[in-house]
Amino acid sequence: MNLAVRVGAVRLANPIMAASGTFGFGPEYQGLVNIARLGGIAVKGVSPGPWPGNPPPRVWETEGGMLNSIGLQNPGVEVFCREDLPFLRTTKTRVVVNVIGRTIDEYCQVVERLEAESGIDALELNISCPNIKEGGMSFGQDPEHAAQVTRAVRACTKRPLWVKLSPNVADPGAIAAAVERVGADAISAINTVVGMAIDVKRRRPALGGISGGLSGPAIKPIALRVVYQVAQSVSIPIVGMGGIRSVEDVVEFLMAGASAVMVGTATFAEPGTMEAIIEELPGYLARLEVSSVHELIGAALPGR
Repeated sequence: MNLAVRVGAVRLANPIMAASGTFGFGPEYQGLVNIARLGGIAVKGVSPGPWPGNPPPRVWETEGGMLNSIGLQNPGVEVFCREDLPFLRTTKTRVVVNVIGRTIDEYCQVVERLEAESGIDALELNISCPNIKEGGMSFGQDPEHAAQVTRAVRACTKRPLWVKLSPNVADPGAIAAAVERVGADAISAINTVVGMAIDVKRRRPALGGISGGLSGPAIKPIALRVVYQVAQSVSIPIVGMGGIRSVEDVVEFLMAGASAVMVGTATFAEPGTMEAIIEELPGYLARLEVSSVHELIGAALPGR
């Protein structure tokens, strides 16, 4: 069974990747996950300097998922290059670095610093995080702004550039098309959905940041809709994510138009989820009477 896929110039041994923000920088899951078996890892967001993140509480369990308001806490690009990238080079899997910033210049600073490093297969431009007040999702809510930051970063690197979209917009297809026009090589979809919860015992919002990003099975129908819509708006590949926890979920995303997927929240509950899906995928494809993942990509789109 052929499980290999391509996301533009990036070849993956299989379509199952770890989603940014749910797998740390990789070392955190040593001993829990055989990282070499994964198609790839999208690491936690990397900023120009240290970001402290949002006040606690930062995580709240919900019906069918979880809310988080981490605020993209990370030690900054210099620490990432010095302490985490050496480990990632040993993993024998594809490495995608999620890039964050509050301004276009900050995005470019991170990318320019990463240009001096080896062991990075693609960059994931995060213009869709709902948990920071500046930058983040504000760049991803408007096609013109999304194009501006993508164009600027594209000028800083020759590496494959994936742009991560928000579901919290009226027309994600228009934003995807805008970033494709200025040089994006692939689309990641989706980031979390804005939501909140109330702690009834404290009579206050449950999260320190008031609202946060909803992830997990509850958002899967939203994610599938966005992937399906974006697949009809662009010609570049899509990496789908949002509530994936089973091999059937993966196949649905592939049929909706994704070339690969990322698994996130399910890994918190069961770190072996991705490996289990990879194990089950050949048998599931055989039952569908296909011999390659490629036969499923976009199978549910109009005209297929």
